[in-house]
Amino acid sequence: MARVVVVHGVGQEFRGPESMGLEAGAALRDGVRLAGGPRLEARDVVCAFYGDLYVEPGTRSADPPDWDETDVADGIEAELLRAWWERAAAIEPEVLGPDATGQRGPVGYGASRLLLSDRVRAALDALSASRFFAKVSDRLLILALKQVRRYLTEPGLRLAAQARVGAEIADDTRVLVAHSLGSVVAYEALCAHPDWPVTDFVTLGSPLGTRGVVFDRLLPPPAEGTGAWPGAVERWTNVTDRGDIVALVDRLASRFGDRVDDVSISNGVRMHDLSRYLTAPSTGTAVSQGLKG
Repeated sequence: MARVVVVHGVGQEFRGPESMGLEAGAALRDGVRLAGGPRLEARDVVCAFYGDLYVEPGTRSADPPDWDETDVADGIEAELLRAWWERAAAIEPEVLGPDATGQRGPVGYGASRLLLSDRVRAALDALSASRFFAKVSDRLLILALKQVRRYLTEPGLRLAAQARVGAEIADDTRVLVAHSLGSVVAYEALCAHPDWPVTDFVTLGSPLGTRGVVFDRLLPPPAEGTGAWPGAVERWTNVTDRGDIVALVDRLASRFGDRVDDVSISNGVRMHDLSRYLTAPSTGTAVSQGLKG
């Protein structure tokens, strides 16, 4: 079995474990090699794939539904969209924030369902000026919102995704690398299985620290503002591009304790891209450390 397991993020429902494994495995092996780490074989890295859990049997197709602003639900979906909007406005001068467009305060934003679609439309329009979201269609952005919401609110899906991670953990698995929503899946799986042999946890573009939407909904719940340590993990490295709007919070030590090593990198114009995170020497260094024991 594999020494390193990679867990993907949202939007991979039309892929599969083999294709994801080939892509993610090659990128991670490059990252380790560029960091001066050990040469890894293809068999050393696998992908824990859960994307198909979002696809209803018999409905697999090439595109998401033709969603628009009326399809964004109040609650988690609207809150997460608002958080992305605020983060984009904070780091990109081209993006007008909620205050500049007359959408003042999180309470006002979510208070009226009658006006919710207008507020969502304002957020989607504002994010179209973002370097990150400019090439992301409304449908794909809304798809991401819905996948996050479903993971956090559907217990069956939540447990099934975590089980996919567990299915790839073997006696020789030492490093768990997780991207985006996959970091939430992996974190909760590690917390639930302190008996796993994983010693190193590497999170990439992780939204784990996002208060309200994600952090406060984690299982196990945070205690007195601090998240639980993930199982028997000895080292936790969090790698984030500061321009990665999806990650929202680029330091997890403030949420999970000073044992988290927060590392900042630049992925160029593809801030949240899985392959760029995996090929980053900082990621390779963290994985190499785990493989040394």
